[in-house]
This record gives sequence, C-alpha cells and structure tokens, in this order.
Amino acid sequence: MEPSRDTHATLVDLLDRILDKGLVINADIIISVAGIPLIGVNLRAALAGMETMLKYGVMQAWDEKSRAWEREYRKKNVPSLVEGEEIVLKMYGSYYYSKGIYNAWRPGYFYLTNKRLILYRQDFDEITFQMPLEEIKALVIREEAHFVKEKKKQVLYLIDKQDRVYRLSAVETNQLKDTIVQNLTASGLSLEKSPVLPEFEEGPIDFLIEGEEVTHRGEKVWYLVPASGIQQETWRPGHLYLTNKRLCWWYDFERKLVFDVPVNRIVSVNTEMRKLSGLDSKREKVLDVAYKFNSTKAIASFSGGRQVDEWVEALNRTIYGKIDEETETCPQCGGLAPAKELLEQGCSSCGWVSHRLKNKINKSALLAE
Repeated sequence: MEPSRDTHATLVDLLDRILDKGLVINADIIISVAGIPLIGVNLRAALAGMETMLKYGVMQAWDEKSRAWEREYRKKNVPSLVEGEEIVLKMYGSYYYSKGIYNAWRPGYFYLTNKRLILYRQDFDEITFQMPLEEIKALVIREEAHFVKEKKKQVLYLIDKQDRVYRLSAVETNQLKDTIVQNLTASGLSLEKSPVLPEFEEGPIDFLIEGEEVTHRGEKVWYLVPASGIQQETWRPGHLYLTNKRLCWWYDFERKLVFDVPVNRIVSVNTEMRKLSGLDSKREKVLDVAYKFNSTKAIASFSGGRQVDEWVEALNRTIYGKIDEETETCPQCGGLAPAKELLEQGCSSCGWVSHRLKNKINKSALLAE
C-alpha cells in the first residue's frame, strides 16, 4: 500500500482510522547535536481499536485475563444468597440509617430476591438493610423535599409487621415498589390496602422538655440557615414548631433541632415578599422573626407558602397574649428576668444591681444615718 497525504483530514478521521483499520508506525529517529549523532531510536508501534487487535490475535492473553478477573470480581460483589434464593431485580438506591448518633442516607444496590429485599454496599461488602418478604406489611410512596429547594424526590416508606417504618429511595422508586408487589403476589402474600403511615418524626418529639407542649405546627417550612465557614447561607427544608416555651425548627435531612429561641425573647414578627435564591426564582412571602440574642437583635427567616400568615397570627397571639411583662437579660449572668424587677430589685440569681439602684440604696443609707 502506497502512503498518501490528505490535507483535509481531521482528528475525527484519524481516530476513525485507528479504531477501524489501525495504524502501524515504523520509524528510525536520530538525535544529533552540532552535527554529531548522539541518540538513535528505532520505533515499531501498532495502534488500533481493541476489537481490531483481538481480531489479529494481538493482546488476546491480556484480554482473556482481564475478562476472567472481572467475572470473579462481579461474583464476589453480590450479597450471599441462601439456598433457593434468586435475584429478581437489582437497582441503585439508598436507605435512611437512623440508629445511634449517625443519621444519614446510606447508598448501595437494592437486590430484590424471591425471599427478601436487601441493600448491599459493594465497596464494604456489607448488607445495610434487609427485610424478608413475609415481614412486609405495607408500602407507601411519598414525595419529599430535596435538600435543593426546587427539587422533589420520591421516598418509599416500608412498614413491617411490627409497625416499624423504614425509608428507602431508589433510581426508579415506583419500579422498585411495583416489583416488590409482584414478588409478594407470586409468593401468595398480600399488603395492607389502606395503610396509615405514621408521621416519621421520632426526632422532633424528642426535643420537648418537661412541661412543654406544641401549640402550633405546620407542614414543610424552609429556614434560611446562616452562613458558617465556607458554607453560604442556604434555604433548607424542615418543620417549624411553636410551643408554650419556644419556637423551634427541625432539620429533616440531619434529623436534629437546628434553631430554637424562647418565646419571651421574640421581639417582633414581620413578613416580606422577596426572591429566595437565584436570579430566576419567583418572589415568595418570607416570615422574619426578630429576637434578642445576647445583647443584640438577630433575625430568623422562614418560608412556607400559604402557612406564613398562619404563623404570623400564631406567633403574635403567643407573644402578646401570653407574655404579660417584658423580660430582659441580666448583664452579669445572662439570666432572664422581668425588666421591671431587674431595674428596681436587681438580679435574684447573681445579685447584680443597676447603678441607679446602687445610688438609691446609698442615698437611703445616708439619710438613715
């Protein structure tokens, strides 16, 4: 074959040639300095796609070895199955792990077999979640707020025979649910038709202290989490609770109380229409709660659509209807006490008294002498 020159050839043409037919490079290179040959290179190279290489018997041993290793690796990276167990569906997903102090979504692969549902983490060779099919009582899909405000994700709530609730999420949550139902039907098992899904709020109930009762609560409420370190302030979804003692916001994703302030520290409640994030986001009503923080005033911002007006009414009713007198913070110990009592009698906790009260006491002592 005679070599040819094509001045219009592109990089795509070169790659196509390499992958289809292949190239053979045969070159003798001599490197000279000041006319004196110093280094000689004799180059013989073949460039081609793997399919072409294998067609001509090149690198065949390497290919067979690589394929054998991959087959063995795949065999090892599946959960151990019991006798008679067969895999029906494999799908990437996650399980919400909420035991101990570590609460988070744990990713892995769901393996649905004719006997159980498993979440297997291949990298750790660990079964994070498993449930025998006969123990499944009900399945419910709900849309939940994603940690990105504009997005939603589907969560599969699995209820077992002991009424324990498990939260699962998958690439195709509906397909996972439908396949489980089909598997149960094939095994002669059935699900509860109209399950009552308990509120998944084991965390929020735990924050109540003795004598504290929830007086107002709503659905999803977004809170503008303040900036911290390199993290900018961001809107995050959760639940807002007003009790007879505090205003609290529960962060769903981390399952913990992130914001709480005593109601006697709340100064005012206002609303404002503004954009929440991004240039293209629409304006929404935002609830701003001003409260005393140490010796300054801080503002917490919440957004909850139509709920905002209800929260304004509930907060105003609590602030002005249940707090009879203004409270103030003691400058010395930081304890709360009625402002009038602090000015006229001092702090009963640490003994602090104002300069005005000291002067008054000193004058009274001089007059008595």
